[in-house]
Amino acid sequence: MAARASTTRPVGTVTRGTTNPNRLRRMDRWIAATHGAALRRAPSPVAVDLGYGAAPWTAVELLARLRTVAPRARVVGVEIEPARVAAAKPYEREGLVFRHGGFEIPVPERPALIRAANVLRQYEEGEVAGVWTRLCARLAPVTEDFPGGLLVEGTCDEIGRRHVWVALGPEGPRTVTFAARLGSLDRPSDLAERLPKALIHRNVPGEPVHAFLRDFDRAWAAAAPYASYGARQRWIRAVRDLTADWPVTDGPARWRQGEVTVEWGALAPLQGPI
Repeated sequence: MAARASTTRPVGTVTRGTTNPNRLRRMDRWIAATHGAALRRAPSPVAVDLGYGAAPWTAVELLARLRTVAPRARVVGVEIEPARVAAAKPYEREGLVFRHGGFEIPVPERPALIRAANVLRQYEEGEVAGVWTRLCARLAPVTEDFPGGLLVEGTCDEIGRRHVWVALGPEGPRTVTFAARLGSLDRPSDLAERLPKALIHRNVPGEPVHAFLRDFDRAWAAAAPYASYGARQRWIRAVRDLTADWPVTDGPARWRQGEVTVEWGALAPLQGPI
């Protein structure tokens, strides 16, 4: 039986739709590593690729990567532009469908994962908190056997070399992750241009994210002798030094991937809408 078409107007605005194959690999790998166990335990392991863009590559890739850690995972690609949904339909398969919609998340289940990459870039900073609240309210709740759904919202460059994202649970923001192809960096603060909308305008003196990137650059400079062993070893040493003053939540296994994750509260704006 065909699904009844929704008459509800999608919430949000059309994005540029820029996308490339493999663009979100760093975010996907982090999700698989940190949220894979939760997806395996989820009663309904539905993941939403919100605002996948003009082509469906990121949704196709998300399904493949999630199924390596959660074989029952299903992906719903959601786009506010109807033509993009129509163009994606030929790529549907078992476990992958595409739907017209926006921040209301037009799926019957409460998702175990919502990924929103490069979606809020065009919005005003003051709009972010409202979008986060709406999306977090759609996440699967915390239960005795399930830690709750996860919203991952962030920004990356066109080919996915540099990426920063915020992870949020049903209760709100939890962590911020910085990830990069280390050979593309002169210094960690190069990632500032990829800060998500909630933080990008806060990279100014007096704000925590500015202090963090300043300290990261200093740790990177101090770790220069490790460069002879490669950028990865230099990054690991710099992050290890950061842990003395910043609440880093992950360890060497993730640092070796060119990542570092910090508690949201340490980087959150001091004042304003977030």
